[in-house]
Amino acid sequence: MSRIARLLNASAEVWRETRAPDGMGGWISAWAAVATVRARFSQPSAAERVVAAQNAAELSHVVYLLASADVRRGDELRRGTDVFEVLATFEPSEPGTYLRANCKLRQAGV
Repeated sequence: MSRIARLLNASAEVWRETRAPDGMGGWISAWAAVATVRARFSQPSAAERVVAAQNAAELSHVVYLLASADVRRGDELRRGTDVFEVLATFEPSEPGTYLRANCKLRQAGV
């Protein structure tokens, strides 16, 4: 078991947008649940928020996941009524340790 696994004290559903042709040259989009993952939700430091703001991004949470978690930019992590939009994912300098996802909390129904 990964060393980080014991620190992941929450779970979240991973939702991914899927697209299919509508038969008339357009697309139909829908969100589908693809997995449930163990996670740790943290708030970013003030410095991380400033850097995000300077790059026109709104960073509200940092989510740590197992390195094997299939979470990508554009996915949603859902926990109860909270929906976290994944802005970017990063691996630390030592690959296979964990996966970090920078996220923005969205209100339900938005």
